[in-house]
Amino acid sequence: MDTSILENSKIPFAEIVAKNRLLDAHVSVLVKILTPEEAIGVPGRRDFPIILGKERVVEAEVLGAKAHAFTDSPGEFMGDLRMVLDLPLASNRERSIYVATLNATLKYLNFVENTIHCKDEDPEKCGKEVASQLLKRWGKVKVGFIGLNPAIAENLIETFGIENVRITDLNKQNVNSFKYGVKVWDGNEMTKDLVKQSDVILITGTTFVNGTFDPIMRGVQNDQKDYLIYGVTGAGICQLMGLNRICPYSRTQ
Repeated sequence: MDTSILENSKIPFAEIVAKNRLLDAHVSVLVKILTPEEAIGVPGRRDFPIILGKERVVEAEVLGAKAHAFTDSPGEFMGDLRMVLDLPLASNRERSIYVATLNATLKYLNFVENTIHCKDEDPEKCGKEVASQLLKRWGKVKVGFIGLNPAIAENLIETFGIENVRITDLNKQNVNSFKYGVKVWDGNEMTKDLVKQSDVILITGTTFVNGTFDPIMRGVQNDQKDYLIYGVTGAGICQLMGLNRICPYSRTQ
């Protein structure tokens, strides 16, 4: 069985922590669960997963640096970076703690900057900007969208057309529903088809936490498709592992 990208990331992460003498120092890592209002403010639309209660944002703080990660299994944690590096990453909860802490540590060390979720009207602006950047970079292509974000989905469909957008999601309430004219496929069953039928794949960073990223990326690489990972969750892991990311309105604080 292939080692996951999160397990692989522990090697450079541990080296960075050791080089900066943070591994043996007592570092307070507090991962707390944010309310929807704390995480995303009050956007105009109310159909974001976090507002509907399907996901939560956990916030890790390392030496004053804060960072976010999305998860459906939030849990609080206090310890040091050695304990975080020792997490087995066998559950969504453990992966969310690791990813949020990785983001916060790299934020503290100035490896990444924007690790805080956008708020209020910015999520709506994000959808327009993501669609605009994809169009500018690749033209009128077929887009596969993994992990439903309603603002991004609406703008992708407006920009590229119903016939050129495919969507998968793991939320059973979204599966087989129609979003802006496009049927949402079951991510457990149809992601391979989505990748094959698309030119560019837009992947939620939440896949790092829910354990689905590795098979998705294998499919993307095997089929030689272009891709971008969206959202604050992937900030640190994308920087550390050289992955393509887009998150135009994430914040520093």
